[in-house]
This record gives sequence, C-alpha cells and structure tokens, in this order.
Amino acid sequence: MSVRSRPVAVAAFALIATLVARPVAAHVDYVTEDAGDPIDAATFTADVLSDPLNAAVFAGGGLAAVAGIAVYLWVRPTITDVVVLREKLAGYGDLVPWMLRLAIGLPLVGAGFQGYLFAPTLAFDTGASPFLRVLFIGLGFFVLFGLATRIAAAVGLLTYAWVLLTVDAAAVIAMEYVPVLTALVILGGGRPSADDMLLAVASTPGSYYGRIDPVHHLKSFLDASTAPLRRYVPTVLRVGMGVTFVYLGLIEKLADPGRALLVVEKYDLTSVVPVDPGLWVVGAGVTEIAVGVALIAGFFTRGAAALSFVLFTTTLFGLPDDPVLAHVALFGMASAVFTLGSGPLSFDRAVGRPALDDGAGIATE
Repeated sequence: MSVRSRPVAVAAFALIATLVARPVAAHVDYVTEDAGDPIDAATFTADVLSDPLNAAVFAGGGLAAVAGIAVYLWVRPTITDVVVLREKLAGYGDLVPWMLRLAIGLPLVGAGFQGYLFAPTLAFDTGASPFLRVLFIGLGFFVLFGLATRIAAAVGLLTYAWVLLTVDAAAVIAMEYVPVLTALVILGGGRPSADDMLLAVASTPGSYYGRIDPVHHLKSFLDASTAPLRRYVPTVLRVGMGVTFVYLGLIEKLADPGRALLVVEKYDLTSVVPVDPGLWVVGAGVTEIAVGVALIAGFFTRGAAALSFVLFTTTLFGLPDDPVLAHVALFGMASAVFTLGSGPLSFDRAVGRPALDDGAGIATE
C-alpha cells in the first residue's frame, strides 16, 4: 500500500466503524419502560454467535477493526497532519473548564426544573422536595457561570455520592458526572468564568469589590494547590468516559439482552442494517466495551473520543425520545478528551512517535 493511499484506508475504516456502532450509545433505561423478557445473558450470546452467518459477520467486523487499527498505527508516524492537529488542539486546553461547565451545568439545571436526581429515571416530586429542586438548579447555575466553581463541583460530587449510596444505586447510570465534576474541582472555572473576572477585579488595588470580598485570594490559593494535579485531568476524563462505555456495553446490553432487544425492535434497527436482532445487541455491547477499554488504556484516544462524539450525536437525533439533557455531560467529556488527548498513564503517550523530524518546531503529546 502506498503512503498516498493509506489515509484513504484509515478514513474508510473509521466510516465503517461509525456505521456499525451508530445506535449503541443510548442509555437503554432512558428509552425503554418495559424490562423485557428475562434472558440468560451467556446463553443468549452463545446462541447468537452459534449461527454461522452471525458468527461470520461478527468475526469479519472484528478483523476489519483490528486491521484498521494496525494500518493506522503503521501510517500515523508518517502523517504530519496528525501532529499539527494535536498541536492546535493543545492550544484549546484553557477552554476545557468552560466546555465541562456547560456540559454539567445545563443538565443540572434541567434536573432541578424537571425533577430528577442526575438521571431522568430517578424522578422526584418538585412540590414535595423544593430543597432538592433548589439544590440542583443552584448547582447548575454556579457551575454554568463559573462562580465558586470548585466549591459547587465538590458539593455536586457529595450530592451524587448521597444519591448513589442512600437513595438509589441506579444513579450509577449517570456516572459521567463523577469525572466531569472531579475535573472541575481540579481545574476550577477557567476562563471565561465569574471566578476569573471577580479575581481580576478584586486583585486590582483601589477596586471597590476588592474591599468587600474577603475571600478573593482563595482562588489563587486553590489554583496553586491543585496545579500539580492538572496534568492528570485528561486521564480522569478519558478513564471516566471509558468506564461509562464499558458499563453501557456490558451491563445495559450484554448482561440485559431482553431490554436491549426492545430497543432494536422499538426503533426497527434491523431495517438500518439487516442483521439478526441478537447480533445488533451483541455487536453493540462488544463495540461499546472495546471503545471503553481503548479509552481507559489511552489507546487511539482522540480517535475514540471523535467516534464517541459521532455516536452521541447520531443517537440523540436518531432516537426521538432519548432525553437530550441526559447526554450533554457525555458530549462535554468527549469534547474535552478530544481536545486534551490521552494525558499521562496512557498507551498513546508510551508508544507515540512524531510524524515530523526532530527540531521541526512542533511538540508531540
């Protein structure tokens, strides 16, 4: 294969992977009400793959994916474009806190107004629980505006832990809040944010606000204290997103095929790609697990994040009754991972090779 034709092969592989995995990113519990027929997960998977046609399609898809990744790893060191793209994305790093604040603030406000505890499946009566409503709206407001961002994020983490441990363990379905809120505790509000603006005003000699704000130096102290942890934010985000994907594939699909089959039937997914419904469920589950493991390991990180973003987009607009707010945090997390890359403790960082000669003036991640 010539160098000129290699990028075409990589692009073709990415397109095939996207089409095959398209409907898999939805939370099954968000779009189904019935639990479906009880089906033994191991027996179901064995029966699906015992069909020769299903086995051939499944194995062919797996081999195509492995071949595509191998081609990419072989070609990547020769592509200058990849290095330039990485360098440009790295320049957007200061905007990541803003991305995360939007991604988590909007669904928190929505949860407060609509009356649910992080996940739409955990509803509460807003009339009977006005404190919870005010809490979620308040947290969302403070995070969105970047006001006392670290404090609001810490309160959000404690609230999520309270819901998960004492109210309903089903809150695990909204686990994406944890890495995003954790990242905000480390990063703070960033810019643009109320914290950044108020600090600038309060730190200016002679300002009126500086006279009445006794805690404006707290942000500077927290910035300095969390500085050593900032390099691990990409790791926190990609591992958090990876664990979410593994959960979606393993727990919501492979371990609960009855409910997953309802999704295939409800949206007539076999008309999109005419394969056995069982193969849809097994293929979707395995694909999500594979993407999740890649993110956890930090392997092909930006590619996995980009694919995730496509999956979220097509799922939200392809499934008309999938709650959009429930996935905004995932959008933000995928955007941040795509921007920041793998970070430390990753396969990409350990084996990455530059596509430019030494001294070419562009740093690799």
